[in-house]
Amino acid sequence: MRKLITAFAFSAMLTAIPAAAIAADSDEETFRQLELFGDVFERVRSQYVDETKDADLIEAAINGMLQSLDPHSSYLNEDNFRDMQVQTRGEFGGLGIEVTMEQGFVRVVSPIDETPAARAGIEAGDFITHLDGDTVLGLTLSEAVDKMRGRIGSDIKLTIRREGMDPFDVAVTRDVVRIKSVRSRVEGKVGYVRITTFNEQTNDGLEAAMADIKKELGDELIGIVLDLRRNPGGLLDQAVKVSDAFLERGEIVSTRGRENADSQRFNAREGDLASGLPMVVLINRGSASASEIVAGALQDHKRAVIMGTESFGKGSVQTIMPVPGHGALRLTTAAYFTPSGRSIQQTGITPDITVEQAKIEAADVPRGPRERDLRNARDNEGIEAEDGATAADETSAQQDYQLTRALDLLKGIATYNVRATN
Repeated sequence: MRKLITAFAFSAMLTAIPAAAIAADSDEETFRQLELFGDVFERVRSQYVDETKDADLIEAAINGMLQSLDPHSSYLNEDNFRDMQVQTRGEFGGLGIEVTMEQGFVRVVSPIDETPAARAGIEAGDFITHLDGDTVLGLTLSEAVDKMRGRIGSDIKLTIRREGMDPFDVAVTRDVVRIKSVRSRVEGKVGYVRITTFNEQTNDGLEAAMADIKKELGDELIGIVLDLRRNPGGLLDQAVKVSDAFLERGEIVSTRGRENADSQRFNAREGDLASGLPMVVLINRGSASASEIVAGALQDHKRAVIMGTESFGKGSVQTIMPVPGHGALRLTTAAYFTPSGRSIQQTGITPDITVEQAKIEAADVPRGPRERDLRNARDNEGIEAEDGATAADETSAQQDYQLTRALDLLKGIATYNVRATN
């Protein structure tokens, strides 16, 4: 009983302290910590064994602060900010890999289809430990990415550590990376649409792909396979548009920030590009972020059967905040939730039908990283809301076990529907 009374007394004391006084104390502590930073900065610049540039020290400090929050927050200097803007437009120079930092090394989230990295055999889950023989230990992610960039046509040697194998070197020739984010073809009476990333071209590409499929098959079209395997994500608005393309109504995704005013809900408008035909969405551990928004929306609305393996599990939204004259911050500002209120942070999207890639291939393909494997990954706090398989772009269905199973399912549904109407 004494403990309870003491707790109430302490609470009353806090209530009696003016809010302004508490704020003043908080500001005073903040200024004290900033003085500490200034003292350390001054000692480093004046006493470190090698001469340092002030700008480099400050940029490193900013990056350290942001990267301590979660794996997706970072500082973009002017060059990196410019590169990011070019990348979202679908064309940029480099190797063509989505990467993060883990255990001090660069870890591949996913190689982008038809890029130098994909052609060189880089796979989701690979660790890049050395660049041209120099270790990446001690580098920030931005510094490592800068070293991987370079003159078009020049080579870089990547030292790869892959599960179950000895480290090995891969030579990659830098090139202009042009991302055609949507590709399509016809598999029998099924339309196959592959989305490799969500950039500014994605929704227009999807509409064009669906028009081509309908033109080729007409009334014989029995279903759609939407392949989001190895798709690392991209622009939120494009994920919303792609989801909306196959939904007639209802919520697509909601985002919730620190303040209630930062929360948003995105809803579908009438119109379905597939005209209600059955759909299968293929995902794997390389499917992240925007890919998971689309898969989660179509799953929750029972618009599509989700097939494959668990997705990456990135349930956060990053906002790019330009800093005039310097670059920009990429800061995690919200968490997103599927229409049923699920947060997939660290858990990912669980397929309705789990299909591993064929065993003959699985032995050679390591499982890729998941969001929960990343350093400083945000926890899934359970807030309630109001595998390494390669993509099948240029691979026939006979060589792609997961795609074969998706086609079989759609053919089965079509056969059942015909019998049910007879």
